[in-house]
Amino acid sequence: MASQTFEEISPADFFYRNREIAGFTNPSRAIFAAIRELVENSLDAAEAFAVPPNIYVRLSDEQDSTPGTYLLRVQDNGSGITSRHIPSAFGQVLFGSKYKLKQSRGTFGLGGTMAVLYGQITTHKPAQIISSTASSKVYKYRIMVDIQRNKPVILERRILLNRDRWHGTIVEFSLEGDYYRAMPKILDYFKQTALVNPYANITFVDPKGRLYKFTRVTTKMPSPPKETLPHPYGVDVEKVKRLVRVTPHNNMLDFMKSHFHRISENIAKRFIEFADISPKKNPRKLNPQEIVKLVHMMKRYEDFRPPSASCLSPLGEDLLKAGILKALKPEFTAVCQRKPSTYAGHPFIVETAMAYGGEIPKRGDFILYRFANRIPLLYDEASDVSFRVVKSFNWRRYKASQDMPIAVLVHICSTKIPYKTVGKEFIADRPEIKREVLNGIRDVARRLKRFLSKREHVAKEKRRLNIFSKYLPKIAKFTTELAGREEEPDIEKLLLSVRKVDRKKTDD
Repeated sequence: MASQTFEEISPADFFYRNREIAGFTNPSRAIFAAIRELVENSLDAAEAFAVPPNIYVRLSDEQDSTPGTYLLRVQDNGSGITSRHIPSAFGQVLFGSKYKLKQSRGTFGLGGTMAVLYGQITTHKPAQIISSTASSKVYKYRIMVDIQRNKPVILERRILLNRDRWHGTIVEFSLEGDYYRAMPKILDYFKQTALVNPYANITFVDPKGRLYKFTRVTTKMPSPPKETLPHPYGVDVEKVKRLVRVTPHNNMLDFMKSHFHRISENIAKRFIEFADISPKKNPRKLNPQEIVKLVHMMKRYEDFRPPSASCLSPLGEDLLKAGILKALKPEFTAVCQRKPSTYAGHPFIVETAMAYGGEIPKRGDFILYRFANRIPLLYDEASDVSFRVVKSFNWRRYKASQDMPIAVLVHICSTKIPYKTVGKEFIADRPEIKREVLNGIRDVARRLKRFLSKREHVAKEKRRLNIFSKYLPKIAKFTTELAGREEEPDIEKLLLSVRKVDRKKTDD
């Protein structure tokens, strides 16, 4: 019998071998994923610095290289990265600033590093990172990834003077890709990103030198999310074990109040009594069986307050409407922001919108725009919870049909978006989220129904008025001749009275 060989691989090595998990499945998908990951990092960095984002993206043919090799450059005006963190931020998989419990675009700490890693394994060229936090210095690095050890390899480090106090980050590296196959998705990504981030300026230059500019329509930005504590309904045994290991408190009452979200002293007392645990017990002395029991009782206790939405940053109806008006120029727009809700202890907010007419094309089906934490979701639409809700929706009840130019928009923001894959392309069919999406679409569909009904009524009255205008002169002439009079009656007064009645009906 042959002996087995066991070995350990690093996170970087794992994603090197399984890069399709992170969305780098083929040359066209990879170039789209690299652009998307870096743009999302830039948007987060600018919002963290509380400035409207200015993002510049350039994709150019790599000189003296094989066809299909590009040089990607992404520049932003965000918060920048401190010098000691720059190498690890782009040269170490699963290293990042987005593991806090609050809403953010990134989730897994893969984005920028995975893009750099893909560029390295397809071109074997280093990445160049330039960044400053508005200090007196700008730091410039050339790095590669040590895949086996999951560590950055610094090839060059330079310090430049920052006379203008510039802040932001520039990432530039080579990668293989198929831009011309990916082009429709990339351009669609920029359009939808501009729609859901109407306060951002985005400039894209493609390999042919074509310039695409998406100009902000407002400088107003959503309120930034605040970091929060885990909610008792959202923790598991491992999470509680980690909290027990690091807690400075020596009694269960203070432990519950300090480490969990929205636990007051009274709620903590009632829960500890419900769980049959002494309030004076030292949490660090809980044995494994007691920790399992504690978590089980948390799931059963019904009097915890629901999570606060302060850790979320929804767009809001005004910003969402501004983005839709700029991108689609519709005749009608309805926007709805649902009240905060929760699934498995994680707060979330659903925003829905519906637009009619304008530049929305008629294509025999409704256009669905899907967003999660202000990220456009462009692939695997049929697997998404929003698509299933829209497909099963009773549109006839709302006077809508698939041949109409209608766009439906669904935005879900949460501390934990329930993606089905690491590639972050579609959202799982959670009952709580499905319910909120359905209710949000119902809300905007009712307003669309009123608009379509009024539009139908106006068209009907216009046809009626046209009939009056066509036949009244003939009737007036005939009745004048029949009565033996010379002067015809004034029909303008009658037409004016009909128009006034029509206007009153329309206003009502």
